[in-house]
Amino acid sequence: MVLCKLAHRSTFPEIPDFIMQRGQLPSPERPIRMPLAGQVLAWTMVLMAPAVGQGSAGPESRVVTYDLTVAEITWSPAGRPVKALALNGGIPGPTLEFQEGDLARITVHNGLEGEEASIHWHGLLLPNEMDGVPYLTTPPIQPGASHEFEFELRQSGTYWYHSHTGLQEQRGVYGAIVIHPREPDVQVDREHVVVLSDWTNQHPDEVMRTLMRSSEWYSQKKGTTQSLYGAFRRGQLGQFFDRERTRMQPMDVSDVAYDAFLANGEVRDALPGEPGERVLLRIVNAGASSYFHVTSAAGPLTIVGADGIRVKPVQVQRLLMGMAETYDVIVTMPDDGAAIEVRATAQDVSGHASVILGSGPVREASDPRRPDLYSMSDTVTAGIESVHPERGMDAATADRPFAPYALLEAVEPTTLVHTPEEEAQVRKITMRLTGDMRRYRWGFDDKTLAEDMVVWVEKGEVLRIELVNDTMMHHPLHLHGHFFRVLNGKGDRSPLKHTVDVPPMGKRVIEWVANEEGGDWFFHCHLLYHMDAGMARVFSYRGRGPRHVPQVDPKLLNPTFVFVNASIQSHMTMGRAVVMRDREDFLLRWDLGLDAGEHEDREIDLAWSHYFDQNLATILGYRFTNVHGAADRAFAGVRYRLPYLVQSEWTFDDRGDLRAAIEKEYMLTTRASLFGSAEYDTNTYGEYEVGLGWTLSQRIGLIGGYHSDHGVGIGLSLSF
Repeated sequence: MVLCKLAHRSTFPEIPDFIMQRGQLPSPERPIRMPLAGQVLAWTMVLMAPAVGQGSAGPESRVVTYDLTVAEITWSPAGRPVKALALNGGIPGPTLEFQEGDLARITVHNGLEGEEASIHWHGLLLPNEMDGVPYLTTPPIQPGASHEFEFELRQSGTYWYHSHTGLQEQRGVYGAIVIHPREPDVQVDREHVVVLSDWTNQHPDEVMRTLMRSSEWYSQKKGTTQSLYGAFRRGQLGQFFDRERTRMQPMDVSDVAYDAFLANGEVRDALPGEPGERVLLRIVNAGASSYFHVTSAAGPLTIVGADGIRVKPVQVQRLLMGMAETYDVIVTMPDDGAAIEVRATAQDVSGHASVILGSGPVREASDPRRPDLYSMSDTVTAGIESVHPERGMDAATADRPFAPYALLEAVEPTTLVHTPEEEAQVRKITMRLTGDMRRYRWGFDDKTLAEDMVVWVEKGEVLRIELVNDTMMHHPLHLHGHFFRVLNGKGDRSPLKHTVDVPPMGKRVIEWVANEEGGDWFFHCHLLYHMDAGMARVFSYRGRGPRHVPQVDPKLLNPTFVFVNASIQSHMTMGRAVVMRDREDFLLRWDLGLDAGEHEDREIDLAWSHYFDQNLATILGYRFTNVHGAADRAFAGVRYRLPYLVQSEWTFDDRGDLRAAIEKEYMLTTRASLFGSAEYDTNTYGEYEVGLGWTLSQRIGLIGGYHSDHGVGIGLSLSF
């Protein structure tokens, strides 16, 4: 069933819902008007019937019940047993199957000790209080407690569910939802659910700490570190230094080095299939931070659904799926009885997961070529599609395609605006996607969720949002509780989605109508670590009282991270301990000589920094020192990132002395680094240091160098 709502957008009065069957949709040729002067039609093809609350389903509704229990298990998908979180003992959790129009009654039990839990029903249209975002819409489920969700299913298609508590999704709390239509809408011989995911043996909290301290470990582990030798070998030293000159940080396609990629919880899953069959694969990308290239050894994939909504069939050789997206694709089994591999390769080509359809000899699919991270073309040109949608046709055949949006066409008109008068009332918003890999700080318009939480909306208004990506990474953006049109050049057949990929240095334009009854609806990057670092907003309907302020998980507001980087060498020790919170750093920094004698040099700073942007910060602190006979003193100044990614610091102390310092590190190879620093103080004169480092593991490295005050030394570098 295709339903729609009409609303008056000029004065936004309370207007009864109009519900229309397929074939009764308004169009420019045959509009349907409401009996209000100057009205504007706002409608969408997707399931806009009034929300059904608890116990409100009609007598014809079928009640379908499930019980889900979140509990800790020991799991070993990547070769060694580790602690994970499961639903009903499995990863992924059970597939929840319904028919359109059913009343879903799902009880979620928290079997964890000392840890809250939650479940969000991703892509489902439901009452705000059932959306499952802890603190914002639904209370968190306390340890040992349960929560019952009840809502009518107003749609059909492939969706999924996952925890919205902390980083639990990365730990295994996710599963698929299949809602069958009342009438079959595609002709296939069989269907399978394929849930893709990424897995790390590390606890996700440790992953986040590693990202926050700008560690190179994950790129080193994957072999994707951008080094001087790598650039030289590819003849791209010029591009390397051009990037450094513009203060652009090193590129990588994926933030995390994963230990395994999984399909239905297996590196290689086996599913039945017979010769000549048309098989519908309901593919869910439940990865925490991995895009996947999906390809089939049987030839092209025929896309028939995106984010649960049917689209006109279109063929692609390779499908790029962002986190939280779902696609329904059809593959045709070969007539000769061979089994075929459907392969999902991580975007950085660091690994893949597979499903094998059939039981004969296996025909294997292929990986895309590895991206050349030294050439900006592999990353930046992904944004071309958003500027020239027609070029998206490359998605049908390209080895490393864009998201297939330019190919997607809705099966019914989706137009929200029909006249110039209606166009004049559309609310236009530009949201810039911003980030800093150095501090791992992500947001919209350079503000995190803590700094700018709410985007207010009026019921019935149409919003057209231009999403401009100012970063070198893909961002899959998800709007809770609504579908939006992706304006892709298809006019009134622009496809409907709930999650959209915004490519590096590119843009997307989405359009949606605020057609729910109200509430607070989360909008965020579905790269889990970006959301956790602040890339989120709340679209909040007005009319909930003048003092209403949306409440979000306190852990998402100004999360605090603590880490230490230090070196212990034969002649000296130096390092820093940092408490990082959004734009603030609280810093303990030391430089201690280990020379034998009574007057070992020492310098210890206690400081506070505030970052205005990724390049500029103020610094205020107190220095304990005896270097060159100097006395303890307070200081203040700025920290500024110069071209070529040279970090500088300029401070005055309470005696009027100036200190200027610079530091820089180059990766020579994947694991070898060259570093240097120099400073001049009008009170203590100058000093400098040069050295080499070699990474042994995530936490330990070898280091050696020369310091102008302490001489030559060797030792260990430590990170924790």
